[in-house]
Amino acid sequence: MRVLITENLRIDLDSELWECRHCGKALISARENYKRGLLVYNRDPREIHKPLLDPAKYALTYSPNPDWCRILEYYCPRCGSMIETEYLPPGHPPVHDIQLDIDALKAQWRDRAEVREHAPGADAGLDKLLSQRAVHARTHSH
Repeated sequence: MRVLITENLRIDLDSELWECRHCGKALISARENYKRGLLVYNRDPREIHKPLLDPAKYALTYSPNPDWCRILEYYCPRCGSMIETEYLPPGHPPVHDIQLDIDALKAQWRDRAEVREHAPGADAGLDKLLSQRAVHARTHSH
């Protein structure tokens, strides 16, 4: 049974693995920090928050100082979907932000029906309607 945890992650209770909700890739044991099963991009915060003042002229530019802040982006190793982002001081380990009692979760979901993902194309009528609306919006926009 798969349990939806976040908009990007679920847990397969049978295999006890974190999974990407976008592609279904098994990532790492659900008893561990899911971030250990993802690709990590250590971003310079100045790439995200561009300086408002010229760094050649001013020491303080309203952009985060990379000596004090880093941005970690976590991606699925199969499909490349961004799973999480966090701001941390340099040298600080990734935050273990979701720690679940897997045994209690299994007991809680033992008699429940699995919540299924909506697969693209599963509702062809809805997909067709949304596509028609998107074309209509493009052709009638100013």
